Amino acid sequence: MDLKIRNARVDDAPFLAWLILTAGRAHVKRGIWEVVLDQTEDDCLHFLELLTMTTAPHLFHYSCFMVAEIESGPVSGLGGYDPDILGYPRLMETLPEVYVKLGRLPAKKTAGGGPPRITACIPPSVKGAWVIDSVATLPAFRRKGIVDRLLDSMLDLGREKGFRQAQISIYMGNTPAQHAYEKHGFRLLDEWPDPYFEKEIGSPGMARLICDL
Repeated sequence: MDLKIRNARVDDAPFLAWLILTAGRAHVKRGIWEVVLDQTEDDCLHFLELLTMTTAPHLFHYSCFMVAEIESGPVSGLGGYDPDILGYPRLMETLPEVYVKLGRLPAKKTAGGGPPRITACIPPSVKGAWVIDSVATLPAFRRKGIVDRLLDSMLDLGREKGFRQAQISIYMGNTPAQHAYEKHGFRLLDEWPDPYFEKEIGSPGMARLICDL
């Protein structure tokens, strides 16, 4: 398989929307984005596509992603970012631009101006850590070592930027993902169980994994 690892481009937006939605589902059927947006899958994908192309960058902006592609196009990808610069506060600042493009108001869960309740269940970033996020691969290309190559490239980028640690958060109970990351030197830091998260998502909570770079 002739595989190329590259930085994502703006024209990757449709694939990145699928990637972000799929990563948010992980091993459960209903992910964070379905809870936040309270929309159909097609509407969620449209929202996420616009989100990756906002004027200002943030953790879900295309510029934070790497993709693995074959001749027909991207088959896998993941994000990496500095949470102090491109984290959730920056994301919240960009949301009005997305809703203007959509021509509608936010869902009831986000219409109050603050972040939706489900986001309070997301573990905070470890101080000074390079954050890996939104990892997903098309079903036909899974278990072929593609994510390993992407992860190596994104961890190398974190080292180049001067980070000494990297962090990734997963849903509690996603044992295959945890084992895969442990092969890259990640170790379980802590778990953040939450009854509301379990009710909405179907997982007891989230876990933080960390590794030295």
